[in-house]
Amino acid sequence: MAFKSVFLMVFGSALFLEPISSYSNGHVTKSCRSMKPGHKHHTVPPAMPYSLTVDKNIFKEGDQIKVTLSGTTSFEGFLIQARDAADLSSDTIGSFTLVNPAISQRLTCDGTEGSAVSHTSKSGKMKVEIIWNVPASAPSSVQFLFTVVRYYDTFWVKVPGPVITQGNVTYPTQLTSKTVTTEKTATSSSVLKEPFSAQGCGTSKSCLRDPAGCDPKKDTKCFFLSFTKEDTSALFEMSGPAEGYVAFAFSHDKWMGNDDVYICIRDGDYIDISAASDAGRTHPVMASQDHLTDKSWRYSDGIIQCTFKRDIKIILDNDRFPLDSSYFLFFADGQAEHGSIHRHQRQPLISSEKKLIIGPPEMLSGSRSPLLIKLHGAFMLIAWITTVSIGVILARFFKPVWPESRILGEKVWFQVHRILMLSTVLLTAVAFVLPFLYRGGWSKHAGVHPYLGCTVMSLAVLQIIMAILRPPPNTQRRFIFNWAHWGTGTAARIIAVAAMFLGTDLQALDLPDPWDTAALAGFVVWHILTEIVLELHNFLILRNAKSISEDEVKIIQSSHDEAQGHCFKKVVLAVYVIGNAACLFALLVAIYNI
Repeated sequence: MAFKSVFLMVFGSALFLEPISSYSNGHVTKSCRSMKPGHKHHTVPPAMPYSLTVDKNIFKEGDQIKVTLSGTTSFEGFLIQARDAADLSSDTIGSFTLVNPAISQRLTCDGTEGSAVSHTSKSGKMKVEIIWNVPASAPSSVQFLFTVVRYYDTFWVKVPGPVITQGNVTYPTQLTSKTVTTEKTATSSSVLKEPFSAQGCGTSKSCLRDPAGCDPKKDTKCFFLSFTKEDTSALFEMSGPAEGYVAFAFSHDKWMGNDDVYICIRDGDYIDISAASDAGRTHPVMASQDHLTDKSWRYSDGIIQCTFKRDIKIILDNDRFPLDSSYFLFFADGQAEHGSIHRHQRQPLISSEKKLIIGPPEMLSGSRSPLLIKLHGAFMLIAWITTVSIGVILARFFKPVWPESRILGEKVWFQVHRILMLSTVLLTAVAFVLPFLYRGGWSKHAGVHPYLGCTVMSLAVLQIIMAILRPPPNTQRRFIFNWAHWGTGTAARIIAVAAMFLGTDLQALDLPDPWDTAALAGFVVWHILTEIVLELHNFLILRNAKSISEDEVKIIQSSHDEAQGHCFKKVVLAVYVIGNAACLFALLVAIYNI
């Protein structure tokens, strides 16, 4: 299963205490003043391999000046402005015209439409060309400023570009002291000497673990989160096997969005510890203010560990939740590249109940698969592994086994077949609704699985309609129903199996690979072998019959002369049901982590 990176390089707004927003599509209007990206780097960036040039040094009103940003290596994002060279803190000047709208776009800064230009995506670019239009009220000297992003964690902010002047006006040399230098930040943290331990969980600190009861000091597959109150602050410990990052969040509900997030991101041999916030199922926005203290980290054998403290209440920062309240806890992990995190590859671990963060120490429980999604998977498996499969085999091979026996006035095979098929439709309908209740609508991250599910649901309903409107046996149009009933049912079963195979890879179900696929494949093989055995048995019975006219061999139903071998069929059915139940049980165990 391929996973797309949805966490891309983005710009945001931040000047001192201003909040930051981040967008890979270059919509960075909030960054007009500061020109800062909405993410940070923890090391001083290398020498900048990019330059900004103009085709004219002298301008007059109405001129158009070609501005080119280029370099010796590609870059992902940029922001270009023109300002008064005598006062670089002034508003942007003039407007830009695009040369290539595919890679650049105009922004409205300081109330002037098109007074800045940024990227349209994070795709690599070697050169960007734009046209600056000289306004009527241009100052005597204008300087271009630019921010350029090579990677998420490597960028240069508000770099001074060329200065152009009107007519014979000379650019004052003292203005060079007012140009803005490249921003370089560093995060202070130390390296942990020892790995975390589960000692004290439930007695001195609250712990959320996956698998339940694991110890990060002993178990390399342990995802571990602990927290405890220390005076006016809280101490947090986080650990987990991850290639790029581990993160946890405080949430008011069990939905991702509007949460207080804390991320430990691996960038080479360094772990960056940051606070963030998210708005819906989007890339988290890194905090503009660092309220975390006593940061320490450790990376060894593929395990990321980090610890930090933060105050119980943080004033004037609405993104940081007060810790004297109760929240659901989310724990996620995933890949990162150049300090930019990607979408987690598995469903986050979510605490079963809300927890008062500074409350008494507890052993917390959680799950990576929501109950509604578990029920969805269980109902679909019962319907399309058990009820429909047994119902099809009974209708195809067991009509002559109980020729005179009846249940409520109908033949045994038909009554059992009808009950099983109605159960299939009912289970499918209930399972069909559950993901919509959980997601609150259509899921955009489930691939073709929901489309196949909708198709299966439609075919199941169509089968019911056809069964109600079917003509009586031995009538002229009966063969049309027979073929339509068989074709629709077969198509529904094939698509349902495909949907189940795709469903086993969905994050929300969190099934153990590769055993879930193996159990499902085992059922498919088991069902095919059973049908082959019964078909061969039918063939042998028919071949040994003394006289059979071609009209007696129906396409859908078994021959009336197939009176022998009923005992063998019953044995095959019993063995099939046992194998079927075993496959179903294995999958249900995987779903519910029994």
